[in-house]
Amino acid sequence: MGIIELKNVKKNFKKPVRKPGIIGMFKTLFSFKYTVTEAVKDISFSIDEGEIVGYIGANGAGKSTTIKMMSGILTPTEGEIYIDGYLPYHPKQRNHVLGRIGVVFGQRTQLWWDLPLIESMTILKEIYEVPKEEYEERFNYLKEVLDLEPFLNQPVRTLSLGQRMRADLAASLIHNPKILFLDEPTIGLDVLVKDRIIHAIKEIHSKYNTTIILTTHNMDDITDLCKRVIILDEGSILYDGSLAQIKKRFGDHRHVKFTAQGEFDLNRFKNEFGDLIDINNDGNSYNVSFEISKLSVNQVLNAILESTTVTDIQISENSLESIVKRIYENKKY
Repeated sequence: MGIIELKNVKKNFKKPVRKPGIIGMFKTLFSFKYTVTEAVKDISFSIDEGEIVGYIGANGAGKSTTIKMMSGILTPTEGEIYIDGYLPYHPKQRNHVLGRIGVVFGQRTQLWWDLPLIESMTILKEIYEVPKEEYEERFNYLKEVLDLEPFLNQPVRTLSLGQRMRADLAASLIHNPKILFLDEPTIGLDVLVKDRIIHAIKEIHSKYNTTIILTTHNMDDITDLCKRVIILDEGSILYDGSLAQIKKRFGDHRHVKFTAQGEFDLNRFKNEFGDLIDINNDGNSYNVSFEISKLSVNQVLNAILESTTVTDIQISENSLESIVKRIYENKKY
């Protein structure tokens, strides 16, 4: 059994059918007519201790709803969720779960808005009953990794978005949770701050072996942090597996972009490889795509270099973003 277990979990939301106008509003109060939205549809998965899993999908796919159920904010309509063996939404088991998890929501903060950051951290120490020596060791470590020192004594309301996200990450980790839920932790951040947070998450995972579930629309974050992804669409799981498997399953492609100086016989090049390549050009700039299991990079490069003088060349692989896009376009997979 994994540290996180979801078994046939469903979550429906009821919304009363409202008629127009003031009279309709009052009738709604006594109406028993509802529309039901299936936010999560019968999903099951297991996550082992120490894993970092990317939980991705389009807006409205059910990602945040699942996170809220796993953290005990929402109760499933059907199915069961176990966090380290406990039900997070059960009144008698909830406190056991809260001490084992940390949560960061990109658009919300758990910090006290008008208090200096250092005081928020002290309050959280008392709430989670963290022993003084453990708190000092962990706080000093997080202060260094997340570079909190410059704004420790500032009220939270005065912090920039990047500073607040680093502060929220530190707050979620002060009690050394076994599990960390990150819901869009880098949304709206500039490149430098985002890179710092990604680096900090790696450091923290390495030091504490924290189990992490990451939801994000930034595929670079997933590639940097995760070896496994779960792709959600309209409340159902489309894919659950490793990044290596997803590339193999949907085609591990390479793309060679090059600029030719002088003549390049495009038709001859196409005839040599046939359907094994896809090539297009814009003037003297060419883009060759092929599946690595059918052609090697050396074969394609040798053919290019024998056919023309190359002034610039770039080799890349399929991005996770393009693979996810293909999965959504071909849901039968």
